[in-house]
Amino acid sequence: MYFVYIMESLKDGKYYIGTTNDVERRLKEHNSGLSRSTSSRRPLKLVHTEIFEDIKKAYARERFLKSKKNKHIIKKIIRGQ
Repeated sequence: MYFVYIMESLKDGKYYIGTTNDVERRLKEHNSGLSRSTSSRRPLKLVHTEIFEDIKKAYARERFLKSKKNKHIIKKIIRGQ
């Protein structure tokens, strides 16, 4: 099983989108500074996850979400609209 996740920086309010097979591990890695892309934006909280059986579909969804850099669109996705 694979997960597409969205984390929100509590420092600057920006979102980070990624794919993993272990969401809890990735959250810990991001918050401990092991991920260069989010180390300066800690702490982060998990705000959305989606489950996929196929990693290709998970990566496709991640790319789609990353193409929606508009914060309002991401917030609608998080709220399930």
